[in-house]
Amino acid sequence: MILDSTGLIIIEGLIIPEEEIHYTASRSSGPGGQNVNKVNTRITLWFNVQESPSLSAEEKQQIIKTFPTRINKAGFLWVTAQQTRSQLNNRELAKERFVELLQQALLKRSFRKKTRIPQRVREERLTQKKKQGELKMRRSSKGLGEWE
Repeated sequence: MILDSTGLIIIEGLIIPEEEIHYTASRSSGPGGQNVNKVNTRITLWFNVQESPSLSAEEKQQIIKTFPTRINKAGFLWVTAQQTRSQLNNRELAKERFVELLQQALLKRSFRKKTRIPQRVREERLTQKKKQGELKMRRSSKGLGEWE
């Protein structure tokens, strides 16, 4: 994760300011020892995709389309972290996951260009199939004319 003084660097040319990200803490089901039922160590990172001034309309649509189950009806993308006993460490883990998710969503995918199978290749395949069929016919007893 790359953290700039202005915010989180997602991809080149896209920085999400820390002011657009909100955190909530809750009880964790992960490690904690005696503190597991007393201390709120799970961190949930909230980011309002629909209202973010940092994202273009196209980027917003791409994120919403990529993660429909991670975005609630209010338009907030959420990421949780509860691996460690420390709120601070879980906050860093949540930021890293958030950056990875946005990078994954905003990755420009190249589309496969359809190509035609050349006529000669098609003909060669058919002649090979015919040869194989004739070979099998000669191997069988029907090919020798005994059953007719």
